[in-house]
Amino acid sequence: MDWEQKIVDYCEYLQLERGLSSNSIDSYTRDVNKLVNYIKEFEVNENPNSIQKESIQLFIYEIAKIVSPKTQARIISGLRSFFDYLVFENYREDNPLDLIESPKTGRTLPDTLTDGEIDLLISTIDLSHPQGERNRTIIETIYGCGLRVSELINLKLSDLFFEEGYIRVLGKGNKYRLIPIHEVTIKYLNLYIHSIRNKITPNKEDSDIVFLNRRGKKLTRQMIFTILKELALKAKLNKKISPHTLRHSFATFLLKQDVNLRVIQQLLGHESITTTEIYVHLDNEYLQEVVEKFHPRSRKL
Repeated sequence: MDWEQKIVDYCEYLQLERGLSSNSIDSYTRDVNKLVNYIKEFEVNENPNSIQKESIQLFIYEIAKIVSPKTQARIISGLRSFFDYLVFENYREDNPLDLIESPKTGRTLPDTLTDGEIDLLISTIDLSHPQGERNRTIIETIYGCGLRVSELINLKLSDLFFEEGYIRVLGKGNKYRLIPIHEVTIKYLNLYIHSIRNKITPNKEDSDIVFLNRRGKKLTRQMIFTILKELALKAKLNKKISPHTLRHSFATFLLKQDVNLRVIQQLLGHESITTTEIYVHLDNEYLQEVVEKFHPRSRKL
């Protein structure tokens, strides 16, 4: 069986042809490796070029016992992508996932925070500690610019154009975009950079990174999740809070201020407007308000 080599080739394809980040590639290959582990455990004697729908269906039955429908749907999607690649490279003539349906998961919307709850979250930070000033700036930057966590941890000093009022971030697909930055966010970034970060000796490879730990290394995604989780507990916010929550709250706030959906799409770095519509949960009540306010015939009432 040549699963290992096919996965290596698949990773190169995702990186070179589709321009995906290392985090996205890890997510895709993690799903394929779940299938490989199943094959090894149950001694299924099939390679990636020959495995059939029936074997994959049995694998899905097994994982359905231990994972949620949402995770199950993600794994099926990841496997479908892998086998699409094999078809594309002429290793296979068909995709065994084509006739396998994903479970219905519904649409679960993430929690959002009000501006007051953001302030409450920040108020629990111990600003007498150097890491406190950094953590406040992290929240202000994610919330103030609507960044993904990967965009935040990879933000560079050379990407800050305060005089022009923009920052540059590297988003999905290794694509850069410029994001307008508010003077409040600029104030906290300057405070952190000039009073806290300049006292840290960064590692050589992280010398241009904005947010560092006390040893001068770039922060990890998990560290940002941990910081927000601990602050949410201190603030007694009965919500599941993550970097995504702050990004989602940024988008939702703009939507409620009647900011054009295309503008929000550009700020968030979404390739498709459909993604933005889901992200900012255009519910029926809000849509009705927009129609009543902006409908072309409303002036005749």
